[in-house]
Amino acid sequence: MRVCVVGLGYIGLPTALIMAANNIAVTAVDYNRELVEQLHAGKVTFEEKGLAELFDKAVMGSIKFQCDYVPADIYIVAVPTPYEADTKIIDASYVVNAVEKVLEISPKGAIIVIESTVSPGTMDRCVRPAIEAKGYTIGEDIHLVHAPERIIPGNMIYELENNSRTIGSDDYLIGKTVAELYASFCKGNIIQTDIRTAEMTKVIENTYRDVNIAFANELAMVCRKAGLDVYEIIRIANMHPRVNILQPGPGVGGHCISVDPWFLVGDFPQEAKLIEHARMINTEMPTYVLSRIKTIMDNNGIANIERVGLYGLTYKENVDDTRESPTLQLLEVMREHLGREVPVYDPMVGRKITAEQYFDFDAFLEAVDMVVVLVGHTHIKENLDKLAGKVVFDTRNVSNGDGKNYKL
Repeated sequence: MRVCVVGLGYIGLPTALIMAANNIAVTAVDYNRELVEQLHAGKVTFEEKGLAELFDKAVMGSIKFQCDYVPADIYIVAVPTPYEADTKIIDASYVVNAVEKVLEISPKGAIIVIESTVSPGTMDRCVRPAIEAKGYTIGEDIHLVHAPERIIPGNMIYELENNSRTIGSDDYLIGKTVAELYASFCKGNIIQTDIRTAEMTKVIENTYRDVNIAFANELAMVCRKAGLDVYEIIRIANMHPRVNILQPGPGVGGHCISVDPWFLVGDFPQEAKLIEHARMINTEMPTYVLSRIKTIMDNNGIANIERVGLYGLTYKENVDDTRESPTLQLLEVMREHLGREVPVYDPMVGRKITAEQYFDFDAFLEAVDMVVVLVGHTHIKENLDKLAGKVVFDTRNVSNGDGKNYKL
């Protein structure tokens, strides 16, 4: 069986590697020539636990990295699926473009698997028409499957191997062929269903978490006004066997939870009211964080916002992924309302992405009087003693709360 993986980002690359490491003949394709050359040089393109070791196994399994599409039995498309800022409707152009390029080279009867997360109905509205417009008959010339990814940065390799997978297809036997491919590395349950069910299932998984986080964030604001400790309240409430409240934070980032719920809002604007409200709560958290920063500054006689430092640039702890990061959202709010940048430090980010970014923790601390902890990296937990004497606004509840220490 020949497999071609299209798109070598946070989803496509680990997927291609784990298949190759399990004796599948894989050609891994990306239009970004610099990225492909880096992989040819033996370097993984982002930090992830176990990824370098998996890369070595995949190379031993003769994986090929290139920019050109090749004939294959199964194509796995793992490209971005953003949404339109105004309408919140999915932008399926990356998926459609990838599929159209596959059709230029694919043999008759090939299977195209869309791993990219899409809104319910996208395959019918966008992908099928694109295939049919090229003169192909779906089910004869080409087969279409949706197998949405289900992994999270920071734990990708484990989740690739152990999470259950959903395979949506028009034809059960085609779906079974794809399920058998995934079973080469996946130890979790592999569930076969239709394509539209697979589309909806993936989107609501992330939407559920977004709504739960929004509840926690709203609860944090309520408890702040009531003078209560939201973390203690959530801890006690979660002792109930049917309650599982997530933790509040400075916003929601990443490529899934902060994006996928908008697909439902965009497609179902009259029905998805709770989902839309939850999205707005989480989107507005950086503005709330800025208001708390101003209050804490006033309470501690800090007049210069440039003496306030932001710790953490990634969207979650212990990864280098900054997509949709709450810190980047907060910096945008600061630029809009204050017209300036502030010092920023993140031990996981070695590339410069903000104007006032520091790459030395001690130098960062020297430059500020107040530290806003926006990401709970292991690094900050191990260096809390260095925050002594600083005003600390801890939005991730990683510090002990002693002294001039404020929580969300």
